[in-house]
Parts: sequence; structure tokens; C-alpha cells
Amino acid sequence: MSQGAGARDLFLKRSRDIEYVKQHGHRISTTLFNLMICRTDMDGSRVGIVVGKRFGGAVSRNRGKRLFRELTRQLRGQLISGHSLVVFPKRTSIAQPFAVLKEVWVATLQRQRLLRMHED
Repeated sequence: MSQGAGARDLFLKRSRDIEYVKQHGHRISTTLFNLMICRTDMDGSRVGIVVGKRFGGAVSRNRGKRLFRELTRQLRGQLISGHSLVVFPKRTSIAQPFAVLKEVWVATLQRQRLLRMHED
């Protein structure tokens, strides 16, 4: 796999992949999002983002997806391989400063041992 293919391989897009995680994963709830985690035998880890109609109008839903795509991209090299994650942003997440959202995201992934620790 070339280095340039990274973004495509980082996200779960197909509904059957997302459904698999929903059926076989375990759920973690935070104040800003719910997260489902499922072990896989793939190289790398992938993240799906599901924002339902209850979240709000199209502008709000798209903002929620953009925020969580960016959070995922920022941690690209640190995600531990062999997991599929599906995140369900909550309405309150788009009202938070990005730094707060990132702090909760990173802390949640660290608690689940999904991030490589790196020395700065």
C-alpha cells in the first residue's frame, strides 16, 4: 500500500462494515459521543462515523462528520492495528471547542488502549 492511500484506508464507508461493528463490537459512551469497538484481523484500524437524522439538519450533521474525520486524521499514525471503530457523535459535540473534543477523543481511545504511546 502506498503512503498516499492513507485517508481512504482510514475510514469505514460501506454500510455492511459499519453494521458488522454495530453487531459485534462493544459500546463506550462519553458525554460527546458513543463509540463501538470491534477487533478485526485487518492491517491498520478504520473509523466509521454515523450521524443520524436526530442529530439535526444537514449542516449540523455534516459538521459533526467533518469534526470526527479531522480528529481521526490527526491520530492516523497512532491508532493500534486490528480494530474497527464506529463513532456516533452526540449533538453537544459540535458546540464544543475542537481542543475539548480532541481531548475527550484522545482520552477515550487511550483508555481503550487503541493508541500507541509516543514520546514527544
